[in-house]
Amino acid sequence: MKLKMFGKGSQVLLLQELLKDWPCTISGDRFRVSVTGITESSINVKPGFIFVARKGEKEDGDLYIEEALQAGAVAIVIEKPSNIAVPMSVPVILVPDCRHFLSHASAVFFGNPSEKMTIIGVTGTNGKTTVSHFIGQLLKGLGVRVAVIGTMGIYIDGLRIGYNIPQMTTLPAEFLHPLLKECLDRGVTHVVLEASSLGLSTFRLDHCEIDVGILLNVGADHYDEHGGKQAYVNAKTKLLKIAKQVIVNRDDNICVDMAKSSSGPVLYFGTHTDSDVCLDVQGNKSFMAWDEESGELDLLIPGAYNHMNAVAAISALRSLSYTLAEILPHTPLLQLPEGRMQQILLGGVMVVIDYAHTPDALEAVLCSLALTSNGRLITVFGCGGERDKGKRSEMGEIAVLYSSGVIVTSDNPRNENPLAIIADIMEGFGEGCVAVQAEPDRNLAINKAIASARVGDIVLIAGKGHEKTQHIAAEIIPFSDEKVATQALMAKMDKV
Repeated sequence: MKLKMFGKGSQVLLLQELLKDWPCTISGDRFRVSVTGITESSINVKPGFIFVARKGEKEDGDLYIEEALQAGAVAIVIEKPSNIAVPMSVPVILVPDCRHFLSHASAVFFGNPSEKMTIIGVTGTNGKTTVSHFIGQLLKGLGVRVAVIGTMGIYIDGLRIGYNIPQMTTLPAEFLHPLLKECLDRGVTHVVLEASSLGLSTFRLDHCEIDVGILLNVGADHYDEHGGKQAYVNAKTKLLKIAKQVIVNRDDNICVDMAKSSSGPVLYFGTHTDSDVCLDVQGNKSFMAWDEESGELDLLIPGAYNHMNAVAAISALRSLSYTLAEILPHTPLLQLPEGRMQQILLGGVMVVIDYAHTPDALEAVLCSLALTSNGRLITVFGCGGERDKGKRSEMGEIAVLYSSGVIVTSDNPRNENPLAIIADIMEGFGEGCVAVQAEPDRNLAINKAIASARVGDIVLIAGKGHEKTQHIAAEIIPFSDEKVATQALMAKMDKV
């Protein structure tokens, strides 16, 4: 491969190297052109870039070909004939699928960095972020230089690094592969990726070599975006087909069924006695076993479900040939990521901030808090707009089942009417439920909940976790549950 480096982070590759062995039809009188980058966004085009004009959800990439040419694009990739006039000096490449080509070309352009590292992909409706960070913490404790890439950004050896990328759980290929190369250049040997259903279904990981794929669970989320539950399941199953080795939750029957599609060996974890990595809970203690090894799982983090998250992470290290004797001494040091069962205690009132935004996740958090609460449990939550309307009433039913009081509010309503979302949620409460109130303003909802809390009460603020913005109509405004809750607690203390 003719790969040249010109200064830090810059490189050039001949177009024919990117198209080698790739099905395509080329028009134009120039083919031997140097490429300096590849993108599907016309605003990111720089001189020497390939512009991939794929069809989007709302607009066709053809509309931006002229803009890309003006910015210096040296080649255009399309998946259907276009009427847009392109100079003969600029090759137009017709491919079967633009997204698939973008995945391939991005990997090749940056030298296929995933092939030079150990890549672990984590998918599941709930727990991807927690398990990914647990794996990263355990590997770091064992002296491995590791990166974690996902919902919360990029972390190398536990420290967040700044990198100009979109805020997405699974990065598009044009951002993922240069990031992997950057990690490789920094001496990273292991990378843990969150693999979302949308990322998997849109080819973002197709040319990223996955050594270990982990399937945590399957619940209600993103059904609308995929066109139904089965399409959602199929998207997550894709990780099992591309990973060399697979780790699957034995306690989830849907996951067990999905594991039949795995192209590699399967390692099961769970509480079932036939799990390869088995969790045995005895009273207040948890024990782990695999093969001839066993030992106590010592965790200092809340939530019974987090024991399963820890077991999933430990199973990943098991697949990398680490022993229990090597791993278990590091489990007491595991810490939850920001916005996952994050606790703020002031004036005898405990506020818990959690990302739970699905029925299963909300129930797991509420069940855990209900078992530890000596006072009332007050829940503040909402549901995102333009997402899975079917889960809203179910989450309402779960919230009122475990809580002494519920305030239904806005999450990220996007372009949907917040009051309509709240109405959908409140269908799950049943008629005459006096423990529920609606407050569309999330700031006011949090303040009301904390103002009503007494010593010994727990206030759960669910749905946004670590997020620092709120998406309302066309605006994305600064908003932090943690900041609002802390200010409300301090104001409450001032009144005492």
